[in-house]
Amino acid sequence: MSLQRMLKLHYVLVLVLCVSASEDFDWTKNERGSFIYGTFPTGFSWGAGGSAYQTEGAWDKDGKGMSIWDVFAHKKGKIFLNDTADHSCEGYYKFKDDITLMKDMKFNHYRFSISWPRIFPNGIKADHINEKGIKYYDDLINMLLDNNITPIVTLYHWDLPQVLQEKYGGWQNVSMVNYFNDFANLCFERFGDRVKYWITFNNPWSSAVEGYETGEHAPGLKLRGTGAYKAAHHIIKAHAKVWHTYDTQWRSKQKGLVGISLLADWGEPVDITNQRDIEAAERYVQFYMGWFATPIFNGDYPQVMKDYIGRKSAQQGLGTSRLPVFSSQEKSYIKGTCDFLGIGHFTTRYITQKNYPSGRGNSYFTDRDLVELVDPRWPDPGSEWLYSVPWGFRRLLNFVKTQYGNPMIYVTENGVSEKVQRCTDLCDDWRMQYFKDYINEMLKALKDGVNVKGYTAWSLLDKFEWDEGFSERFGLFYVDFLNKNKPRYPKASVQYYKRIISSNGFPNQREVESWKRKATETCSSSNQLLAAARRKSQQDNKEQAGMPKVWPVHDEV
Repeated sequence: MSLQRMLKLHYVLVLVLCVSASEDFDWTKNERGSFIYGTFPTGFSWGAGGSAYQTEGAWDKDGKGMSIWDVFAHKKGKIFLNDTADHSCEGYYKFKDDITLMKDMKFNHYRFSISWPRIFPNGIKADHINEKGIKYYDDLINMLLDNNITPIVTLYHWDLPQVLQEKYGGWQNVSMVNYFNDFANLCFERFGDRVKYWITFNNPWSSAVEGYETGEHAPGLKLRGTGAYKAAHHIIKAHAKVWHTYDTQWRSKQKGLVGISLLADWGEPVDITNQRDIEAAERYVQFYMGWFATPIFNGDYPQVMKDYIGRKSAQQGLGTSRLPVFSSQEKSYIKGTCDFLGIGHFTTRYITQKNYPSGRGNSYFTDRDLVELVDPRWPDPGSEWLYSVPWGFRRLLNFVKTQYGNPMIYVTENGVSEKVQRCTDLCDDWRMQYFKDYINEMLKALKDGVNVKGYTAWSLLDKFEWDEGFSERFGLFYVDFLNKNKPRYPKASVQYYKRIISSNGFPNQREVESWKRKATETCSSSNQLLAAARRKSQQDNKEQAGMPKVWPVHDEV
């Protein structure tokens, strides 16, 4: 999942940090890197996730309409190697096999999204309801429940119906609020008797910034300085309306919960003795997660966003702020529309103050007056935006507790990718280490009193990673995209995560230290199976092309 490719383009500098700058930002009074043994509370929920566009394939089958991502990915040069998710994991056809994998891992929940254009091909209920799409999600939900796996359903994971983009300008238009509410209401009506956990939006930061500011994501617009703020404004209103629709029409009979999933990297001051750096680090988090969380919990945008964007807008000669304004009625309507907060978290940045003069032009990034930095000592598996910095996770969770009144939290995304080169190794020791370290920081946060109820590993399968195509892999299971059947192969992290689930945490040092060794023992056989399948597939392709048989001298694994 390429959530922040723009970091490479926007002010990411590599900084070799001095010892004094890496002192602990003391949320916790514990050293960085210390590991604690212990288990999670009874009833803690473990699972994994994916999304419709990234995994389903079947992009034009059974009455599904076009999404903005279908159109965007088919434009040359928008996606790495011009990949598309036309087939991806073929999850539309293979969901029963995937649920079998989940059952074997003893998942408590599975997080997936419903494709809006698979239900409303033209985006609008009055035009057409696609019953074949509804049947697919009915079958998926029913089989999950038959296997004692709780469905956690995201209503919007970036795949807006293309018709709504073309006719109205997508999230730039306030009419999306009602159209999205109609879609959500139908989902509540058809699936709400069985689905009890609803997420309105997944990572709206990315929809707004990458979709309407940088243009790296669908619909690919570059409305710098205004587009992201306008899109976010309408998304927040849409979230609130859907929450109220559920609250007034469905909650009493269905007894479910409605939340939102926000991406939240942690920002750590470069110099914890420098007030400007401390303020810049908090500003980073407020412009990121607080942009959406603060209206939903408190009724309005973070004050620091209003101050900075308002001042820069005035310096640029604008009569009003580029950040839209909620009316007093809207503030009351939006405040409190969150039964639980979903947190997607992957990495951390060091933050320092930097003033960008207003003459540089309008930009979300320059509005913040800060620079993002990384420490080259942080583990980096190859994705330029994702460094393993586990201690940032605990700080972020404590920040949420303090900032928003200790809400119920579900970790809705956490995981690590690797860049795919020619070779494939299912012994993903870096992913096992990442899960161990990050989940342990979550355990520490829980002991700090943070109200964390569940954890979703990201992701179940390797899948289409947006503008990065298939060049990054987040999956617990490797998907052979070169094979038309899209077979799944377990990585070592499958066994490792399975042991965390079965132990409900980290019971004792002796047991935990054996997990990695035992998990690694299983992946060598999987590597051999994958290599043999690859050889056969290559040979079949050569025979179909009329080429002579040539057997490889060395296996490529």
